[in-house]
Amino acid sequence: ATGRNPAHAAVVVTEGLLRIMDRDEVMGVLAHELAHVKNRDILIGSIAATMAGAIMILATMARWSAIFGGARGYDGEGGRGGFIGLIVMSIIAPMAAMVIQMAISRSREYLADATGAAIAGRPEGLAAALEKLGAYSQKRPMQANPTTAHMFIVNPLSGQHFKSLFSTHPPIEERVSRLRGTPSSSTSPPPPPSGNRSDTM
Repeated sequence: ATGRNPAHAAVVVTEGLLRIMDRDEVMGVLAHELAHVKNRDILIGSIAATMAGAIMILATMARWSAIFGGARGYDGEGGRGGFIGLIVMSIIAPMAAMVIQMAISRSREYLADATGAAIAGRPEGLAAALEKLGAYSQKRPMQANPTTAHMFIVNPLSGQHFKSLFSTHPPIEERVSRLRGTPSSSTSPPPPPSGNRSDTM
C-alpha cells in the first residue's frame, strides 16, 4: 500500500500471494493494506522517518562540531565532561529516534490488523495469511534491506536481533493471538510449508 491519503493511494499484490493464498486469506491481506490507507499510516510513517532523519543529521552535526570545532572551547574537568556528554548524546539521540520510529511502526501494524479485520468482516483470513507468510519467511528468509523492512506485511528479515526494539513489525504470534482473541502463548506457528515463497509487500 502506498499513498499519502485515501484519495491518493494504491494497493498492489504479487503473483506469489495470489498463488499461495486462498480467497479469505487474500481478502484479509488486502483489508490490512486498505486499513493502512484508511489510517493514513504511510503519511504517519513518512513523518516519523523524516523526524528521525532530522534528529540523526543534527546529532551528526553536533558530534563533528564538538570533535573539530568545540574541543578548544572546553577547558578544565567540567568543560571536558560537557564535551564528552555532547558526544554521548549525539550517539544516543539517533538510536532513541530510531527506537521511537520502530515503535510507531509496530503500533500502526496492530491498528491495521484490527481495522483490516473489521473491513473484511472477520479476522480469520488475515490471521491465517499472517501465519502462512510467517512460515514462508522462516523457511526462506529474504535478502532484504533493513531500511525497507517496514514496507512488508511481515518482517522479511531473519535473525533474533531484528525481533527486539529495532523491529518494524510486532511478533506474528502476538498479531495472530490479538486477531483471534487468544493468549499469545497458546499460539504456535505452523510448520514451514513446501513450495515456492511469496514476497509480499
